[in-house]
Amino acid sequence: MSDKIALVLAGGGSLGAVQVGMLQALTDESVTFDLVVGASVGAINGAFFASRPNADGAAELAEIWCGLGQHDIFPFSVLGATKALLQRSGHLLSNEGLRRLIRHDLPLKSLEESVLPLHVVATDLLSGAEVLLSRGGVQDALLASAAIPLVYPPVAIDGRLLIDGGVASNTPIASAVGLGATHIVVLPTGFGCACKAPPKGFIALALHTLNLMSMRQLIRDIELHDRQVRIHVAAPLCPLGVSVFDFTQTRDLVKRARVQTQAWLRAGGFDQTGVPDSLRAHSHTEMTDE
Repeated sequence: MSDKIALVLAGGGSLGAVQVGMLQALTDESVTFDLVVGASVGAINGAFFASRPNADGAAELAEIWCGLGQHDIFPFSVLGATKALLQRSGHLLSNEGLRRLIRHDLPLKSLEESVLPLHVVATDLLSGAEVLLSRGGVQDALLASAAIPLVYPPVAIDGRLLIDGGVASNTPIASAVGLGATHIVVLPTGFGCACKAPPKGFIALALHTLNLMSMRQLIRDIELHDRQVRIHVAAPLCPLGVSVFDFTQTRDLVKRARVQTQAWLRAGGFDQTGVPDSLRAHSHTEMTDE
């Protein structure tokens, strides 16, 4: 049986920029994949990469990220939030910013059009089941996969209301295994291990909490499946003092992740398996500014 290599991308809000640097390093070395599986922001990055899986595509994705601001993705206003609460809409923000991004920059109309087979993970709002989307409109699939509970509205697809894929499986290793992958390369976003205080605000704190849960889930899934397939995890940035709600350091995150992943590859990253220490729960609270 021939090898089947899956690229699996985790969620993580603005820390999705880390994955872009990782993708640049991988394409610098002409690393190729047979399929792409992503959840939440990892699904969005995965869709862009699957549509153009080469160095030029990764560079274009980096420029898109570096042009984003917090308000483009999370258009919060007191008036809008108050209106949402009074109307009992079940979500605080519109997903129109994400919709515009996908419609304007992603050269795909359907999942089937991607150069690499593309699979997007969402969560059934009623049952909590993981839903794997491999066919149909790419815009609705990505909006569903990134529909953070209470932040963005759920998305109806085939009669089901779907929310953020990270609720069921933030780093969908099990889906990649089910699709027949024999090798899995995981691009995590990591977490703000060097942040000095929790982020302020409902949305920022909700994203931070979901991201911490997701990283713990990723460790569990790596340990659960590492006997079935070879799992290689590109180590996330550490120390990292950026929250999942902060878009002010995107360019630096992309550059740092590219350099670190290049070093990981030179050190035999694809010979390494298991959980990187930087993914496990830790902090750098003892660090002080020079």
